[in-house]
Amino acid sequence: MSISIRMYETGPPEVMKAEDVQVEKPEAGEIHIRHTAIGLNFIDVYYRKGLYPLEEFPVTIGMEGAGVVESVGGGISNVNIGDRVAYPMSLGAYSEERIISANQVIKIPPSIDDSTAAAIMLKGLTAHYLLRRTYQVKPGDNILVYAAAGGVGLILCQWAKHLGAKVIACVGSPEKAELAMSNGCEHTILYRNENIPKKVDEFTGGDGVDVVYDSVGPATLEGSLDSLKPFGLLVSYGNSSGPIVNFNPAILSTKGSLYLTRPSLATHVAKRSMFEEGTKELFDVINNGYVNIKIGQTYLLEEITRAHHDLETRNTIGSTVLLPNG
Repeated sequence: MSISIRMYETGPPEVMKAEDVQVEKPEAGEIHIRHTAIGLNFIDVYYRKGLYPLEEFPVTIGMEGAGVVESVGGGISNVNIGDRVAYPMSLGAYSEERIISANQVIKIPPSIDDSTAAAIMLKGLTAHYLLRRTYQVKPGDNILVYAAAGGVGLILCQWAKHLGAKVIACVGSPEKAELAMSNGCEHTILYRNENIPKKVDEFTGGDGVDVVYDSVGPATLEGSLDSLKPFGLLVSYGNSSGPIVNFNPAILSTKGSLYLTRPSLATHVAKRSMFEEGTKELFDVINNGYVNIKIGQTYLLEEITRAHHDLETRNTIGSTVLLPNG
């Protein structure tokens, strides 16, 4: 038996309960992982609240983790027992052990520890597709990054600076502004008491930014659009303030023939070739020192309720890692 965090309904953090479960043997194409570290992400909150639908209950949420292969099913050639592996975008990470498709994991390089691997699979690959696929950031580009002191945000800022961009960070406190500045940002905006478009106008000499990476949603939609230069791109890749509804696309034309996209990491790792390309580039920028991963806090797996409370109330910085008790 092993511990798994299970939900029987959606709702507040308290709906998540630690239970003993029996882990079945892996079938063909599957592997059995013993987790050593688990990543915490806002997508977990979306599932817990029911914003993203769950097919059945009880369910274990959590979307990224790292661990050791305990056993393998038939027909597997890419991993072996004892390998250190990590994965993104596979529901069921809030557990000491789990079964997962071998095609969904990647081997962890010796240079990267398990906690870092658990912190970068979803967040780092998100930064990769945002910077290298959704909009290919170029030297001299002005970009605006929301939640710049968060897990994805810090990776985005460092990687974008490495690519030659001028990064404007949107953060919630002077402490987080200082952290963003030390991780590649040239300017910061305290969104609670500063006008975002006006500050962007000031920092860019009236030009606006080439791209906005907005993980907040409706609360920042108008400010994001008003921060873009003509033909600029708004990348809405999260909705911590709720889903965007009743959006009129005609607004894009009146504000400068703007573009709007809502990408998902799931699409970018659906093909094994894209998954491997993304992880290779991610591991490379970390190993070369262009991106440093900040794990701001850790919790025991059974402290998941407190971890979710802290994440939702913005009392976390950088990445958060859950540590199994086993």
